[in-house]
Amino acid sequence: MTRGTTGALDVRESDGGISLRVRVQPRASRDGIGGERNGALAVRLTAPPVEGAANEALTKLLARALGIPAGAVRVLRGQTGREKLVHVYGVSAADVLALAEAGSHQDRG
Repeated sequence: MTRGTTGALDVRESDGGISLRVRVQPRASRDGIGGERNGALAVRLTAPPVEGAANEALTKLLARALGIPAGAVRVLRGQTGREKLVHVYGVSAADVLALAEAGSHQDRG
């Protein structure tokens, strides 16, 4: 298990990738990574939270941000809620921590 050192983001290495908590804000004005919020990666999505649209948008956004195929991102829990557990194959905890850090800087500036 690896815990992130940036804020309190909890990132765990397992099964050829990492697992992390994600807090989604659907129907946002723009898509983006918002850094760490209460141990979870904060993500803004323009997609509405209906019929899996937000989950699909989340997997595409994370894949694009991490430079991996969308199929490498899987929502394990929380399909219908804002709090999700996501597994991302082929990346390290350091990759996700860097993404969260970059997102928190974008929110400030």
